Amino acid sequence: MSRVYRHAYYLLIGVSVVMGGLALVTAQILDQTIVDPDGFLGPSQVRLPLLVGAALLADMLPQYLWVGRAHPRAGWIAVRNRWHTHWTRERLILVVGGIVSFYITYVSYRNLKSFLPTIMGMEPTDKYDRELHILDRAMFFGMEPATVMHAVFGTGPSAHVLSTIYLWFLPMVPIGVTVYLVWSRNLRFGYWFVCSQVLIWSLGTATYYALPTLGPGFRYPWLYADLPNTGTTSLMDALFYGRKGVVHDGVEGAVQSVAGFASLHTGVTLLLALMIQYTIRNRIVKILAWANFAITVVATMYFGWHYVADVIGGVAIALVSFYWGGLAAGQKFTKDALRHAQSSLAVGDDTAPAAQAEGHLKPSSAGLPSSPSATD
Repeated sequence: MSRVYRHAYYLLIGVSVVMGGLALVTAQILDQTIVDPDGFLGPSQVRLPLLVGAALLADMLPQYLWVGRAHPRAGWIAVRNRWHTHWTRERLILVVGGIVSFYITYVSYRNLKSFLPTIMGMEPTDKYDRELHILDRAMFFGMEPATVMHAVFGTGPSAHVLSTIYLWFLPMVPIGVTVYLVWSRNLRFGYWFVCSQVLIWSLGTATYYALPTLGPGFRYPWLYADLPNTGTTSLMDALFYGRKGVVHDGVEGAVQSVAGFASLHTGVTLLLALMIQYTIRNRIVKILAWANFAITVVATMYFGWHYVADVIGGVAIALVSFYWGGLAAGQKFTKDALRHAQSSLAVGDDTAPAAQAEGHLKPSSAGLPSSPSATD
């Protein structure tokens, strides 16, 4: 492993070990078992290699089909060339270490979130929903935020648009991790992104315990009764019954996923927008990332997932994760350093061997063009 990224790798290992350890110890104390929310894909010892293999396939298949024009010999040459120029030892360490660390952190997050009602005694009543609701009303000059949001944006087609953007979060996270790990032309960007990801999910878990709430849609559902049925309202219903099954009915092998503060939808979409802002040059992609963040903030309050304080908390943990993740990856936060990161097509100040590992080599004798970088 390159010394340049050693701190980032230690952070990935440290966070995943701490989160995994907390989940295991908590489960043992509560006499519960760790539940894998994606267990339908098989046991973790099978699923983790599958995830790494899927990342490899996502990169190699276009080489075979596009660069090699699906011709057996040309396709194989394209794949072999990509393997030697892109899938270096440093890239493999980043992809494997990043996927495993993120996976452990995320599964631990889901379980620690599920344990929240039992540990904090949130049943039969909530903890701080009333206080945050009062704060919301004060910030909206005595009016209900839900009423204001529904009046401003309407409760017709706009609800379906907001729902679609809001639900985009579900595939956005694994896609974002894969893109930055596999296709970031600068290895530092990959480490920066995945370190920030494990940090924000860990900090999000901590905020759930620091200020436990259900969220306005679960605590004050009558405020959202006029909304049409959308994918988001169906998801909220599923989470309600999932929580009921775990907390009240003792359903085994399931997780409850209701917690308000802080808003990880807000935090993760902001984190993605910040990463894109400083690592990708394409202006359209930047606009889409910031628009996704803004619409997600509106949607999360429109549907009653979060209070205003939850959104502020999400912004805070995103900024902290973005900064700490960058420091661990060796990114400096001076104006010149950030400008250099944004415009960099090479590895920046890394060593020459590392630059070669990132594909900045002359074309091979086969004359096959290299594929475009995801962060160009």
